[in-house]
Amino acid sequence: MAQPPGSPEELGRQTSLPWTPGEGGESLMQAIQALETYKKKDPSKVVVRFKAVGNAPIMKQNFYKITAANRFQAVIQFLRKELGWKAGEPLFTYINLAFSPAPDDTVSNLFKSFATDGHLIVNYSTTAAWG
Repeated sequence: MAQPPGSPEELGRQTSLPWTPGEGGESLMQAIQALETYKKKDPSKVVVRFKAVGNAPIMKQNFYKITAANRFQAVIQFLRKELGWKAGEPLFTYINLAFSPAPDDTVSNLFKSFATDGHLIVNYSTTAAWG
């Protein structure tokens, strides 16, 4: 059955896309490639060195390679597991004895900005050492 001109169904079929496959195809492909690159995980590793501060227990092994794409939260969880601490027990972490990074910072960004001699130095303590 034919629809009267101007009906919603007739208009829906006539609507054109904001772009056609012929125009802007190159920028569309670049956008798709950028999204695919963003989705890939960075397989590179970063050497993280853990140092105890105050009365925190010293680890037997203090150098670890951690995937650069991980968030700092993963480093905190790893440190808790290595020390045998539960989630409720206090653990304070610092980079280069200076500041406490946000859990959503990536290890890669912290390493690029604050690496010392090819290592990311993470200090840990049971009490707040620096504000």
